[in-house]
Parts: sequence; structure tokens; C-alpha cells
Amino acid sequence: MKSRIIVVLCSCFCLLGFLAVGAQAESKKAGAYALKGVVQDGAGQAIEKAAVYLIPAADVEAMGKTPLEVKKNSPNDEPLEDNLAANMDNYKNGTTDRKGSFSVTGIPDGKYFIYAIPAGNRYLPGGDKANKSISAKEFQGKTIKIQLSGSAPDNAVYVGSSKCLTCHPTYESLKKTLHKLGISVIGKASKLQDHSRFPKFNEGLNKLMAGTKLYFSGFDKSRGFDKYLISEKMPADPATASFTATFFKDKDGKLQFKTENLKNPSDPARVYTVEMTYGGGLYKQRYLFRSGPYLFPFVQFNELGDDSFADRTRKPWRDYHGDWLFNEAAKKLIDPPKTKAFEIDCASCHYTGYSLTPTVAGGFVANAVDDVNGEADIDGNGTPNELNIGCEVCHGPGSAHVSAPKIKKSATIVSPRKLSPARASVICEQCHTRPQGNLKNDQPVSRDNRMLTPGISRNEYLANFTTREDAAQKDFWPDGLHSKSHHQQGTDFIKSKKYRNGNHIMICTDCHDPHGKTGVKHQLRAEVRDAKNSLCTGCHAKTTNIKAHTEAKVGMAHEEIHCVDCHSIKTMQTGAGLGKGLVRKDGKNYWMNDVTSHIFDVPRKGNKGVKGVDPGKAMPIPYTNACGACHDADSL
Repeated sequence: MKSRIIVVLCSCFCLLGFLAVGAQAESKKAGAYALKGVVQDGAGQAIEKAAVYLIPAADVEAMGKTPLEVKKNSPNDEPLEDNLAANMDNYKNGTTDRKGSFSVTGIPDGKYFIYAIPAGNRYLPGGDKANKSISAKEFQGKTIKIQLSGSAPDNAVYVGSSKCLTCHPTYESLKKTLHKLGISVIGKASKLQDHSRFPKFNEGLNKLMAGTKLYFSGFDKSRGFDKYLISEKMPADPATASFTATFFKDKDGKLQFKTENLKNPSDPARVYTVEMTYGGGLYKQRYLFRSGPYLFPFVQFNELGDDSFADRTRKPWRDYHGDWLFNEAAKKLIDPPKTKAFEIDCASCHYTGYSLTPTVAGGFVANAVDDVNGEADIDGNGTPNELNIGCEVCHGPGSAHVSAPKIKKSATIVSPRKLSPARASVICEQCHTRPQGNLKNDQPVSRDNRMLTPGISRNEYLANFTTREDAAQKDFWPDGLHSKSHHQQGTDFIKSKKYRNGNHIMICTDCHDPHGKTGVKHQLRAEVRDAKNSLCTGCHAKTTNIKAHTEAKVGMAHEEIHCVDCHSIKTMQTGAGLGKGLVRKDGKNYWMNDVTSHIFDVPRKGNKGVKGVDPGKAMPIPYTNACGACHDADSL
């Protein structure tokens, strides 16, 4: 009898225990998890009255399935902010006390993005925990530390990268990046520039310095910037040639070029001085010449160009607005229009601290921050200006940061990786998309002709710095999705699953190192074509056998392949591209371009830009590159 009672009691206790565990599990689902944490700046200073919200990962995942709307006040282009705006009253949240501490209780089971909104404008929204979701089980019983980015005060001014590097010498590698080499004074690299990673940087310039005569022929007014064909020899039909540009060194060793009218030899020749290179080191280089007080880009050297290519855009020399130097209707040489000057048409995405000020005479003066080690003195005040992308383009004007005591330095400068993903990404996207700004060209400048200050929201950027939010239809392939024109990586990226998902909302600097410390091509943080596919498998750790992965997808064995061969197809073209792709039986070939689509999908053969399209005009896809080498290209 006693043993029976014990058995019954044990059974009851087990049942009660089971019910208790079950009740606890149900309680967790209903909202029994809690989050404790502290919000600080980079110096460890507590941030009081910050609101901390838990944004359900499921909501962000659901948003990622909706078509992205690229427009002002879009409901779904800022994955965290837009969800928060729509559901703020329903999301669990807490507020920090004087010590920066906060707690959130009654949290249902699930995954969340932790998003902090500071009071006032000393700090910026997001936090270093905002880009990756975390499950309620993971933060239960732990104290989560959130760091917020500081903000450059409204009265802060630019100080130049030399000042930054004085205290931050570990980022000297910045000097070796193409962001710092975009504009170079011929024969005189600045102390902020190191060309050593690019031994062929000036291959095109050297050809011009040695003496080169270029013929401009076959004018086609329907084309964009390359209305002429360029060759180093008189074209087979001399009647199609309009003018020549002969490059030479003057007695002082300066590079000049002379334009001569082939339609009317009595028209006086014109001579211009080339002062700077524009690009180089990666696919192409253009040349900035002086006409009056302004600079203008002219002629594009394609590093991988080949005269045997039928496509005019893929030859060694490509026209860049020869129509600014010759009037076809009047058959006369002309000077370029000041409204197309580099300073007003291009410079905002290159200069640090860009400004453009109209003059009483109807002209304008472009400026950049003074820096003793800058490239050239463009404002005539005796101090060089920083004409390339420097620290403050991403971190904001640094004067307050420089003068602040150590304990307040973190609060006076922008730290992009502590921003929300959308705020961090728009810093890069302003120049790696194709909007139009106040000047009605591709420069995204405000009514004051200024670029954005890092830290603002994507919506604030679109509202105040763009009149057209992004690229026109002609800048995309027929599918309306993949970019065709260059510097549209950000245009593609925000459409990708990398940007809107419930696990990791990626930003540009997750893959790219803006300071160039790794030395990997394209400023990547790791190699993409090594045996380990290191950059990709750093996150996609479960997909390490790439060959098996792709064989399972395509249903056949193949040679070595890399993630980027399929997921990072180069749909955009900036230089000559990477050469010929597949060749059909009729001799027509597809082309490989040179700028990666950042959608990271795998475009198929049935894509509108490929199926039934003439090979020379088709969008590059994996099949028309190496992947189709063993297949029938004629089936397209």
C-alpha cells in the first residue's frame, strides 16, 4: 500500500511538473521574456531618455516580400524605421534612466531587431545592435550593451583628412584606395594619395604624354556621352571624321591637346591644358582639362579595351563629350559650355566638403575643404583642397570632434556602423545610385548645393537632396530590375534580400572596407575567388562546398566555381567590360561587363534582357558567361 501511494504521488508530481513546464512554455510564448540593457556612446557615457524598441524580425521579413517603393515617404525602403513608424504603439519598448539602463518585459517568444532612439540630436538612431536580429531566448538573463553613434553638431565644419589621420594613423591605408585616387594632379600625387596598389593606374595617361592623335568620326546624335567613334588612325571613310585632338607635352612638360577641324581647315585650332586625371587603376580613366575658370572631362581610356571589338564602347578609346568641343551643325570648333563643367556636374561625389556658390556674374565657384596635403588649391587661398573622398564624407565634419575633450569625442562624430542599417547605407548610396538633385543633374545636392551630412535618414535624404529619387528607366535592363548604367550598386542593393530580411540587414561596409586595410580588390574585406570563397562563407557558413551546391542547382557536374560567378553577375558597364562571353554559331557574341549587380540573385535564360535579344545587346547573365560554355548558346 505504501509503495502504491509513493507511485501515485510520484505520478502526480510528474504530472504537475509537466503541466508547470508546459505552462511556462505557454507563458514564454504569451510574453514572459525580459530584456535588460544599457545604452552608451563609444566613450562609455550613459545616454539618458533613449527609447529602445523591439522590432519583430517577422515584420521585417514580411516587408522584404513586398515590392520596394523608391520614393519620398516610401512605406518600405527603410526596413526598421518604416516598420517602427507603422507599429510603434504595438512594439515592446523601454526607456533609459540616468545610468543609461533600461528594461523591457512581457516579450513574446521570437526574434527581434533592437533599435534605439535617443532624445535630442546629440546622438543618432539605430545602435550597433540594430542590424542583426536576436531571439528572446538569447537575451533572456543577459544585459545587452547598445552603443549609439554621435552626431556632428550643426556648427561643425570640415577639417580635412590630414587632421583625422594625425590621431588615427591606423587608417593610413585609406590613401591607397580608389576613393582617394579618383582625381590626381598630373605628375604630382598629393600626400593623401598612394598609387602603389595600381601599377597600371596611368596607362592611358602615359599614352597621351607620349604623344597621341585621336580622330573623332561617325557622329551619332542619338547616343549619350559618346556620340563619336575614336581611333588613332584616320577612319576608312575620311568624310565621316569631324575633328582631331592631338595630345602633346609643352615646353614645361605639361600635357596639352589641340583640336583641329577636319570639316573646315580654315577654322583656327584650339589648345587646352590637361590638369588632372579622373579615374584610373580600375577599368577606365578620363582627363580633366581647363577651359576658362572651369574643368571639363574629355576622352575615356578603357584599360581592357580592344580595337578588334565591334562594340564602340569596348575599344581602347571611347568618346566622352567630344560634342562639347565641336558643333556639327555649324561645322566649327567650340569651347565647352560652362553648365557642363566638372565642378557643377560631377565634383560633389568626389570632393570632401563640397560646396557650390553662384557668382554675381552668373558663374559659380566650387570648393572643398582646405587640407595642407590636398590635391590642388582650387579656391586660390594658398592652401590645397581635398578633391577626393576623405574621412569626413562618411563621418561628418570633424571640427567639434577635434576640439572636444576625450570623453566627448565619441558624441561629436558619426560612427556609421552604430547607425541603423538604412542610415548607414544611404551614405554610400548617395553616390552609388543615380538620383538628380537641385542642379537637375546626377549630383544629389540640396537647395544650398551641399551633399548630405552622414547620419540622416534615407527619407530625409530623398526629400531634401533629390528631385528624382533614382535612376531613369534607360539605366536599367528590360527587366526593369537589374542596373545597366554604372555606379548604381546601391540602386540594386536596396532591392536585394540582403537589405530587407529577418536575420541580418546588411550594409555596404559588411563586405567592403572603406579604409582599404585588407588590400583586396574592390576594397572587399576578404577574397571572393579563393578556395574557400572566404567573403561569402564568412556568413554562409553552411554552404562551404560550393561545387556540390551548384551541381545540385544545375543538375550536372562542372569545374571549379565561385559564389560570385552566379550571384554577383556584372550587369553594369563602366569601362570596356571584361571581354567576350559566349559565341554563337553565327559568330555573334555576348559580352561580359565590369560592375557587379548588387541584387545577388541569379538571372535566368528567360530574362527579358536576354531571351530573344541580339547577343551584342543582351544583359550579361551567368549562362552567357563561363557557365554556358558547355551548353547551346543558340537556344537563347
